[in-house]
Amino acid sequence: MKKISKLIILILIISIVSLKVLAQETNIQLRILTFNIYHGATMNNDFDLNKIAQVINSVNPDLVALQEVDYKTNQAKKMDLSTELAKLTNLTPLFGRAMYYDNGEYGIAVSSKYTFIKTQRHLLPYSDKLEPRIALEVLFEFTTGDTIRFVNTHLDYTKNSKDRVNQIKNIIQLFKNNDYPTILAGDFNAVPESDEIKSLLKTWTSCSAGKNNLTFPSDNPEKTIDYIFFKPQISWEIINYKVICDKIASDHCAVFSVLSFIAN
Repeated sequence: MKKISKLIILILIISIVSLKVLAQETNIQLRILTFNIYHGATMNNDFDLNKIAQVINSVNPDLVALQEVDYKTNQAKKMDLSTELAKLTNLTPLFGRAMYYDNGEYGIAVSSKYTFIKTQRHLLPYSDKLEPRIALEVLFEFTTGDTIRFVNTHLDYTKNSKDRVNQIKNIIQLFKNNDYPTILAGDFNAVPESDEIKSLLKTWTSCSAGKNNLTFPSDNPEKTIDYIFFKPQISWEIINYKVICDKIASDHCAVFSVLSFIAN
Protein backbone atom coordinates (compact mmCIF):
# COMPACT_ATOMS: atom_id res chain seq x y z
CA MET A 1 0.00 0.00 0.00
CA LYS A 2 2.87 2.37 0.87
CA LYS A 3 4.51 1.59 -2.49
CA ILE A 4 1.29 2.51 -4.32
CA SER A 5 1.01 5.78 -2.38
CA LYS A 6 4.61 6.67 -3.21
CA LEU A 7 3.96 5.86 -6.86
CA ILE A 8 0.89 8.11 -6.92
CA ILE A 9 2.85 10.95 -5.29
CA LEU A 10 5.66 10.51 -7.84
CA ILE A 11 3.17 10.60 -10.71
CA LEU A 12 1.60 13.78 -9.30
CA ILE A 13 5.01 15.45 -8.96
CA ILE A 14 5.93 14.54 -12.55
CA SER A 15 2.56 15.84 -13.78
CA ILE A 16 2.96 19.16 -11.95
CA VAL A 17 6.49 19.64 -13.28
CA SER A 18 5.34 18.80 -16.80
CA LEU A 19 2.48 21.29 -16.59
CA LYS A 20 4.87 24.01 -15.39
CA VAL A 21 7.27 23.33 -18.25
CA LEU A 22 4.38 23.36 -20.73
CA ALA A 23 3.11 26.64 -19.31
CA GLN A 24 6.57 28.18 -19.67
CA GLU A 25 6.83 27.04 -23.27
CA THR A 26 3.40 28.37 -24.25
CA ASN A 27 3.65 31.66 -22.33
CA ILE A 28 5.99 33.33 -24.81
CA GLN A 29 6.71 37.03 -24.56
CA LEU A 30 7.99 39.14 -27.44
CA ARG A 31 9.93 42.35 -26.91
CA ILE A 32 9.13 44.65 -29.83
CA LEU A 33 10.80 47.94 -30.80
CA THR A 34 10.08 50.31 -33.67
CA PHE A 35 12.53 53.12 -34.42
CA ASN A 36 12.93 55.64 -37.23
CA ILE A 37 16.72 56.08 -37.33
CA TYR A 38 16.99 59.17 -39.58
CA HIS A 39 19.34 57.40 -42.04
CA GLY A 40 21.91 56.85 -39.29
CA ALA A 41 22.67 60.52 -38.66
CA THR A 42 22.29 61.94 -35.16
CA MET A 43 20.86 65.24 -33.99
CA ASN A 44 24.45 66.37 -33.36
CA ASN A 45 24.95 66.39 -37.13
CA ASP A 46 27.41 63.54 -36.92
CA PHE A 47 27.16 59.88 -37.89
CA ASP A 48 27.28 57.57 -34.88
CA LEU A 49 25.51 54.20 -35.10
CA ASN A 50 26.54 53.43 -31.53
CA LYS A 51 23.98 55.96 -30.28
CA ILE A 52 21.21 54.18 -32.20
CA ALA A 53 22.44 50.79 -31.02
CA GLN A 54 22.38 51.98 -27.41
CA VAL A 55 18.68 52.79 -27.70
CA ILE A 56 17.99 49.37 -29.23
CA ASN A 57 20.11 47.46 -26.73
CA SER A 58 18.54 49.28 -23.77
CA VAL A 59 15.39 47.15 -24.09
CA ASN A 60 16.96 43.87 -25.31
CA PRO A 61 14.37 43.43 -28.09
CA ASP A 62 13.43 40.24 -29.92
CA LEU A 63 12.14 42.08 -33.00
CA VAL A 64 12.99 45.55 -34.27
CA ALA A 65 11.30 47.57 -37.02
CA LEU A 66 13.66 50.23 -38.41
CA GLN A 67 12.65 53.04 -40.76
CA GLU A 68 14.72 55.48 -42.85
CA VAL A 69 17.41 52.89 -43.40
CA ASP A 70 20.11 53.50 -46.00
CA TYR A 71 21.98 50.83 -47.92
CA LYS A 72 25.36 52.03 -49.19
CA THR A 73 24.22 55.57 -49.98
CA ASN A 74 26.63 58.48 -50.07
CA GLN A 75 24.92 60.14 -47.11
CA ALA A 76 25.38 56.98 -45.05
CA LYS A 77 29.08 56.80 -45.91
CA LYS A 78 28.46 53.79 -48.16
CA MET A 79 27.52 51.63 -45.18
CA ASP A 80 24.86 48.93 -45.05
CA LEU A 81 23.09 50.35 -41.99
CA SER A 82 20.89 47.35 -41.19
CA THR A 83 23.88 45.01 -41.18
CA GLU A 84 26.10 47.37 -39.19
CA LEU A 85 23.39 47.87 -36.57
CA ALA A 86 22.79 44.13 -36.43
CA LYS A 87 26.44 43.65 -35.51
CA LEU A 88 26.12 46.20 -32.70
CA THR A 89 22.90 44.66 -31.36
CA ASN A 90 23.58 40.95 -32.00
CA LEU A 91 20.47 40.57 -34.16
CA THR A 92 19.76 39.11 -37.59
CA PRO A 93 19.06 41.83 -40.23
CA LEU A 94 16.78 42.04 -43.24
CA PHE A 95 16.74 45.16 -45.45
CA GLY A 96 13.84 46.06 -47.73
CA ARG A 97 14.42 48.56 -50.53
CA ALA A 98 11.73 51.17 -51.10
CA MET A 99 13.72 53.03 -53.77
CA TYR A 100 17.13 53.64 -55.27
CA TYR A 101 18.64 56.77 -53.76
CA ASP A 102 21.92 58.68 -53.53
CA ASN A 103 23.99 56.02 -55.34
CA GLY A 104 22.55 53.34 -53.06
CA GLU A 105 19.19 52.22 -51.72
CA TYR A 106 16.74 53.56 -49.15
CA GLY A 107 14.04 51.71 -47.26
CA ILE A 108 13.24 49.90 -44.02
CA ALA A 109 14.64 46.94 -42.12
CA VAL A 110 13.78 44.23 -39.62
CA SER A 111 16.22 42.98 -37.00
CA SER A 112 15.44 39.77 -35.15
CA LYS A 113 16.62 37.26 -32.56
CA TYR A 114 14.69 34.67 -34.57
CA THR A 115 15.62 33.19 -37.91
CA PHE A 116 13.17 33.85 -40.74
CA ILE A 117 11.19 31.07 -42.39
CA LYS A 118 9.79 33.46 -45.01
CA THR A 119 10.35 37.08 -46.00
CA GLN A 120 8.45 39.28 -48.45
CA ARG A 121 8.59 42.89 -49.63
CA HIS A 122 5.18 44.35 -50.44
CA LEU A 123 5.05 47.42 -52.70
CA LEU A 124 2.51 49.95 -51.44
CA PRO A 125 0.61 52.40 -53.67
CA TYR A 126 2.05 55.89 -54.07
CA SER A 127 1.55 58.93 -56.28
CA ASP A 128 3.88 60.10 -59.02
CA LYS A 129 6.77 62.28 -57.79
CA LEU A 130 6.37 61.03 -54.22
CA GLU A 131 8.58 58.47 -52.46
CA PRO A 132 7.77 54.79 -52.98
CA ARG A 133 6.73 52.93 -49.81
CA ILE A 134 6.77 49.27 -48.81
CA ALA A 135 5.75 46.86 -46.08
CA LEU A 136 8.42 44.34 -45.08
CA GLU A 137 7.00 41.03 -43.85
CA VAL A 138 8.80 38.21 -42.03
CA LEU A 139 7.53 34.91 -40.70
CA PHE A 140 9.28 33.11 -37.86
CA GLU A 141 8.51 30.12 -35.68
CA PHE A 142 8.45 29.64 -31.93
CA THR A 143 9.81 26.46 -30.32
CA THR A 144 6.14 25.54 -29.75
CA GLY A 145 5.69 25.32 -33.53
CA ASP A 146 3.51 28.45 -33.70
CA THR A 147 4.20 30.71 -36.68
CA ILE A 148 4.16 34.47 -36.14
CA ARG A 149 4.15 37.29 -38.67
CA PHE A 150 6.00 40.58 -38.11
CA VAL A 151 5.48 43.52 -40.49
CA ASN A 152 7.38 46.80 -40.67
CA THR A 153 6.26 49.83 -42.67
CA HIS A 154 6.92 53.54 -43.21
CA LEU A 155 4.04 55.46 -44.75
CA ASP A 156 4.01 58.66 -46.82
CA TYR A 157 4.96 61.82 -44.93
CA THR A 158 3.30 64.54 -47.02
CA LYS A 159 0.41 66.69 -45.74
CA ASN A 160 -2.02 65.22 -48.24
CA SER A 161 -3.32 62.00 -46.70
CA LYS A 162 -4.30 60.39 -50.02
CA ASP A 163 -1.28 58.09 -50.26
CA ARG A 164 -1.38 57.13 -46.56
CA VAL A 165 -5.05 56.23 -46.84
CA ASN A 166 -4.35 54.02 -49.86
CA GLN A 167 -1.29 52.49 -48.19
CA ILE A 168 -3.30 51.63 -45.08
CA LYS A 169 -6.06 50.11 -47.23
CA ASN A 170 -3.44 47.99 -48.97
CA ILE A 171 -1.95 46.79 -45.66
CA ILE A 172 -5.41 45.91 -44.33
CA GLN A 173 -6.10 43.93 -47.49
CA LEU A 174 -2.71 42.17 -47.46
CA PHE A 175 -3.18 40.83 -43.94
CA LYS A 176 -6.96 40.59 -43.66
CA ASN A 177 -6.89 36.83 -43.13
CA ASN A 178 -5.95 35.75 -39.62
CA ASP A 179 -3.78 32.91 -40.91
CA TYR A 180 -1.01 33.83 -38.46
CA PRO A 181 -0.92 36.05 -35.37
CA THR A 182 0.55 39.31 -36.66
CA ILE A 183 2.40 42.33 -35.31
CA LEU A 184 2.58 45.52 -37.39
CA ALA A 185 5.02 48.28 -36.44
CA GLY A 186 6.49 51.41 -37.95
CA ASP A 187 6.34 55.11 -38.69
CA PHE A 188 2.83 55.79 -39.99
CA ASN A 189 3.14 59.58 -40.27
CA ALA A 190 -0.45 59.83 -39.04
CA VAL A 191 -1.88 60.84 -35.66
CA PRO A 192 -4.37 58.64 -33.76
CA GLU A 193 -7.30 60.89 -34.74
CA SER A 194 -6.58 60.56 -38.47
CA ASP A 195 -8.79 58.59 -40.85
CA GLU A 196 -5.81 56.37 -41.65
CA ILE A 197 -5.30 55.17 -38.08
CA LYS A 198 -9.03 54.97 -37.36
CA SER A 199 -9.51 52.65 -40.34
CA LEU A 200 -6.63 50.45 -39.19
CA LEU A 201 -8.04 50.18 -35.68
CA LYS A 202 -11.19 48.54 -37.02
CA THR A 203 -9.25 45.28 -37.35
CA TRP A 204 -5.98 45.92 -35.47
CA THR A 205 -5.25 46.74 -31.82
CA SER A 206 -2.74 49.39 -30.79
CA CYS A 207 -0.28 48.75 -27.97
CA SER A 208 -0.45 52.43 -27.06
CA ALA A 209 -4.21 52.78 -26.58
CA GLY A 210 -4.98 55.05 -23.64
CA LYS A 211 -1.31 55.73 -22.87
CA ASN A 212 0.91 58.79 -23.06
CA ASN A 213 2.58 58.05 -26.37
CA LEU A 214 3.90 61.18 -28.11
CA THR A 215 6.73 60.11 -30.40
CA PHE A 216 7.85 63.08 -32.53
CA PRO A 217 10.06 65.11 -32.43
CA SER A 218 12.38 63.42 -29.98
CA ASP A 219 13.58 66.61 -28.26
CA ASN A 220 10.05 67.76 -27.42
CA PRO A 221 7.39 65.27 -28.59
CA GLU A 222 4.20 66.90 -29.83
CA LYS A 223 2.43 64.14 -31.74
CA THR A 224 2.09 60.38 -32.11
CA ILE A 225 3.09 58.91 -35.47
CA ASP A 226 5.02 55.74 -34.49
CA TYR A 227 3.04 52.66 -33.46
CA ILE A 228 2.94 48.95 -32.70
CA PHE A 229 -0.29 47.13 -33.62
CA PHE A 230 -1.34 43.50 -33.43
CA LYS A 231 -4.07 41.08 -34.52
CA PRO A 232 -6.10 39.08 -33.76
CA GLN A 233 -6.72 40.59 -30.36
CA ILE A 234 -7.26 37.18 -28.70
CA SER A 235 -3.72 36.09 -29.60
CA TRP A 236 -1.90 38.82 -27.69
CA GLU A 237 -1.75 40.46 -24.29
CA ILE A 238 0.04 43.77 -23.70
CA ILE A 239 2.53 43.34 -20.84
CA ASN A 240 4.47 46.58 -21.21
CA TYR A 241 4.56 49.70 -23.36
CA LYS A 242 6.78 52.76 -23.35
CA VAL A 243 8.16 55.52 -25.54
CA ILE A 244 11.95 56.01 -25.48
CA CYS A 245 13.04 59.53 -26.40
CA ASP A 246 16.73 59.99 -27.01
CA LYS A 247 17.27 63.58 -28.16
CA ILE A 248 20.53 62.72 -29.92
CA ALA A 249 20.06 59.30 -31.54
CA SER A 250 17.22 60.33 -33.88
CA ASP A 251 14.51 62.89 -34.51
CA HIS A 252 11.96 60.19 -33.62
CA CYS A 253 11.38 58.53 -30.29
CA ALA A 254 11.51 54.74 -30.30
CA VAL A 255 8.41 52.79 -29.28
CA PHE A 256 8.74 49.62 -27.21
CA SER A 257 6.20 47.01 -26.15
CA VAL A 258 6.24 43.56 -24.59
CA LEU A 259 3.52 41.27 -25.93
CA SER A 260 2.58 37.90 -24.52
CA PHE A 261 1.55 35.37 -27.15
CA ILE A 262 -1.60 33.42 -26.34
CA ALA A 263 -1.86 30.13 -28.23
CA ASN A 264 -5.40 29.43 -29.46
